[in-house]
Amino acid sequence: QVQLVESGGGLVQAGGSLRLSCAASGRTSDSRTMAWFRQAPGKEREFVARISVIGSITESANSVKGRFTISRDNAKNTLYLQMDSLRPEDTAVYYCAASMSLFARSTTQQYNYWGQGTQVTVSS
Repeated sequence: QVQLVESGGGLVQAGGSLRLSCAASGRTSDSRTMAWFRQAPGKEREFVARISVIGSITESANSVKGRFTISRDNAKNTLYLQMDSLRPEDTAVYYCAASMSLFARSTTQQYNYWGQGTQVTVSS
């Protein structure tokens, strides 16, 4: 089992920045592909970004491309999401996810472990 705990959410004005962190513990060797998803009220959970096991491959949703950067520090078992130029439409609960697969992409079904989420609110 892998436990994931997100932190770093909060309230920020449009155009501002936040950095989310996700600390992994337990059987961290099972955290191969890692990703961020988000879920706004009344909407389905959506893919934000993913990163491969050694960080050499990243993929971002078109809606955040050029504004959000995903990274990981395997020595610290921590995943990050740097969010810049935030917009009100980025308001959501952000979830960290981990997959035992090296090839997980952008669907929730491909991820085995989930954090509890952290709220990000962007005011206009």
